[in-house]
Amino acid sequence: MRNEVPGMPRVRSFPDRAAMGAAAAADVAAELRARLAEQDAVRMIFAAAPSQSDLLDHLVSAPGIDWTRVTAFHMDEYLGLAPDDPARFANWLDRAIFTRVPFGQVHRIDPDAGVATYGKLLAEAPVDVVCLGIGQNGHLAFNDPPVADLDDPEDVKVVELDRTCRRQQVDDGAFPSFEDVPTHAVTLTIPRLLDARRLFCVVPGASKRHAVDRALHAPISAADPATALRTHPDVTLYLDRESSPAEDIQ
Repeated sequence: MRNEVPGMPRVRSFPDRAAMGAAAAADVAAELRARLAEQDAVRMIFAAAPSQSDLLDHLVSAPGIDWTRVTAFHMDEYLGLAPDDPARFANWLDRAIFTRVPFGQVHRIDPDAGVATYGKLLAEAPVDVVCLGIGQNGHLAFNDPPVADLDDPEDVKVVELDRTCRRQQVDDGAFPSFEDVPTHAVTLTIPRLLDARRLFCVVPGASKRHAVDRALHAPISAADPATALRTHPDVTLYLDRESSPAEDIQ
């Protein structure tokens, strides 16, 4: 198990999803501007999920970001879908952000290229920023409780998706039925995600409240993968009224 760093993620709760997304985007944009003022380029990883839509919609219009100096990655991808399938995460991110701002480079996961290829791209330089969420079962990327490893020696791997994770994809509207959801995917591992300098975790909706509560309060273990966020020194968690287990709303 990773050693826990004292302290908790910064938790910011908002009265609604729109306010949450706007605040998260403002913070991510400020981090990008600060990094670009100090270094030649920035590398960042994006989650692909409806929970991230509000953040990304605001981020693409944020002023003062030289996107040509930003390299983008994404954190997971289904196996077995056609390259043009709209449910593929690379295609979702193309619609959400990858084609909406002029990134210097975009590295999309190609399931046919093998996980080692993507791992090498990630390892070429440090990752500065990760924009991610938490799944209903507490997963980070596609590191579900049955396959999550907080000390995973790999950077990228193929995993089997658990039933709760697959059901969430139907609930999110990505697939018409449970049977249509792929059973396997490529995912960045938990240590790979936590190796980034800053994490911005956006988690709206009532269906995520239990997972958020576990992430903040359950023992740190692979049984609740999102608890690993508490081992990173610089995580901000953005919640709306429905997902927040706390009563105080900013």
